[in-house]
Order: sequence, then C-alpha cells, then structure tokens
Amino acid sequence: MHPMRQVDICINGAGPVGATLACRLAASGLRILLIDRAPLPGMEHPSLDGRAYAITEGSRRMLDAAGIWQHLPSPSQPIRSITVSDGRPGQAASRHGLCFSPDDAPVENGEKTPFGWMIEARDLRAALNHALTAHEGALEIAAPETGSFVFEDNHVAITLGSGASYRAALVIAAEGRQSPLRQQAGIMVTRLPYNQCGLISIIHHERPHEDRALEHFLPQGPFARLPLPGNAEHPYRSAIVWAESTRRAERFYALDETGFAGAIMQRLGDDVGNAVPVGRRWIYPLSAQYAQRYIGPRLALAGDSAHGLHPIAGQGLNVGFKDVIALTALLEERFATGGDLGGADLLTRYQRRVRPGNMAMMAACDGLERLFGNDNPVLRFGRDLGLEAMSRLPGLRRAFVKKAMGL
Repeated sequence: MHPMRQVDICINGAGPVGATLACRLAASGLRILLIDRAPLPGMEHPSLDGRAYAITEGSRRMLDAAGIWQHLPSPSQPIRSITVSDGRPGQAASRHGLCFSPDDAPVENGEKTPFGWMIEARDLRAALNHALTAHEGALEIAAPETGSFVFEDNHVAITLGSGASYRAALVIAAEGRQSPLRQQAGIMVTRLPYNQCGLISIIHHERPHEDRALEHFLPQGPFARLPLPGNAEHPYRSAIVWAESTRRAERFYALDETGFAGAIMQRLGDDVGNAVPVGRRWIYPLSAQYAQRYIGPRLALAGDSAHGLHPIAGQGLNVGFKDVIALTALLEERFATGGDLGGADLLTRYQRRVRPGNMAMMAACDGLERLFGNDNPVLRFGRDLGLEAMSRLPGLRRAFVKKAMGL
C-alpha cells in the first residue's frame, strides 16, 4: 500500500499553461503535484511542434516572475510595429491599411514597450522544463503518468497509475481542448467549427523584417507574417500562419517546395522581398470552443480546457496566461490567510474574474473572422472605413494597443 500524500494543489496537464501555473504557485510556497501523460523532455523535440507564439507584454512579465523567461535558450524577437491590411491573393492590398508604429506603444522607464514577443514553441518548452526543476520539495512532477480523481466535499483523492495516492484541496485542469476532467465534471462545451486549417511554416526572406509583423486579411482567411530572430544560416526569418478552408489548405500543404513558395508570395506581396520556406511545414484544424463554466466542486479549468480561440488574433496562449495570473493572485491571497484553497467562494471569484473577458476575446476573434474572412463588397467597404477611422484616431489606436498587449 502506498501512503496517502498531502499536496495543496494538483495540476493535470503540463503544457505551457499548466507548467507555468505550477512554477508560479510553487514559487509562492504551495505544494504542487503536476501530472502529464507525456514525458516532459520529449516535448522539446523540434519535429513535434512548428509553432511560434506571439506573447504579449503582460504575459512576458508573468513568465519573468515565474522564473521561465530568463531560461529561453534562444533570443526572443520583439514586435515593434504591426501592419494590418485587407486584400485578395495576388493583388495589391487595399490602401485603407493600418500601421501600429512604436509611437502607439506605451512608454516605461523612458523606453517604448514592444507590442509583443515571438518565441518558438520548443524554446518555451525547454525554458519551462528548466524552471520546473527549480522547485525541489514544493513541486512534484509525475510524467509520463495519468491520474484518477475522486472529488469529495473537503478534498480531492488522486491515484496515479503507479499506485501512488494524494490528497489535494483543489485540482486544476490544464489538459487542452479534450479535457477529461471537464468531461468528468459534466461541464458542457460549445464548439464553433470553422471548417478551416492553419498552415504554418518558417520562411527566409531577402529584406530584414525590422521587428514588424504583418496581418493580411484575405477572403479565404487571414495570413500573418510574424518576425523571428535570424540565425547563422538564415539572417532574415519569419513565421507564416495562414488559414484556408480545409480542402484548400490540404491542397496547399501537399504542394512541392516551388508551388508552396509561390502560394506564400501571392499572399505576402512585396512585404519583405522574395521569401522561401525553410524546413518543415505543419497543418492544424482550426476551431473555437468555450466551456459553459470554468469551475466545479474543487475543480478549476484553465487554458484550452476552458476556452479555445480562433488563431486570427494570436491570443490563445495569452488568454490562458491570463487564467494563470488570476488563479495565482487568488490562491496566493488565500494561502497567506490559511483559508481553503478549493473553497467554492474562491472558485466563483476566479470564474467572475476571467470568463467575461475571455468570452469577449472569443467574440472579437469570431467577429474578426466573419468580418474579414469573406469577399462581400459591402463588408469590404465597412472594413476599409473601420481601418481608416482607427488610423486617424491615435487615442483609439493606443487604447486598442494597450488592451491587446495585456496591460
């Protein structure tokens, strides 16, 4: 028989949201059990994930406070300006574009704050794995491992596949979109299918990106070029994220190198000169979903377990990090006063603090997709008017930027 061990909180899922939350809470002195079905070092393998994340300044500060940002193995890439344009593939963009320049960014300590930072998924994973080892005693990692959970009135009983058993005051599900704990709690999910796939590739281009991102809205779906740091072989690099209907996306994905490069250039235009894809390409189905509630008895949902966004605004991970910020603040406050870490009042406060903003972000992403992802001439005219209005109103632009930066 394994003796029952006591922890304060169990986090199920060691993806970016779950692992970051484990680091933040362990740094505050809470005893954490972190479970994941995959071995953590294996997640660093570059073939597993070609994504690069756009991290807001608010998220960067939280990763810094969690002891993660400083362990990124490669330099992060600041985004200092953003061009937003509307058009059709192979044609010049509408003249009613919008450019967010460094002048629109808030100033701190006499310097303009970048709008965001690009980091490659495998670099974030390596930094997370490094930071997780820094909390000996406070943080126990069970991976690869699975747990079964029995929710009682005053605790949760957790049994691992190995037979080890634990008690925790609270379980946090950070398991991703298919969240088994959300299903166990009977929490319903509303799904918004887009019948689209995202194509992802790294490109090398002939002119420097000068820390500028491009968001180009096209009738078939958005096309984004996101700046990346250069390396010895490819001094000018960017990530391409591009949405198409599933059938078209699969066709583009299957093209040879020359055909794929041509499709990218049709959408990229003369933004950074001639561009060629380097390395692998990836294809992901796109959809959005949201949980009807984020909480159950002694259970909180975080990250994609609670909400999955359309990637049009690149905010999915940042919304998950907002969950981390809110949960950390509430749990640290409760821990300091010695109260019940899984109390219904605390969980209700968590849901009230994050769900309305998350739902607003989801509605905005869904609205952007419907507004920009078509070729209706009336909507095209409305889009151009909106972009023109924002370009003429610096106060509105700055307020929009600050919100988007998570500040």
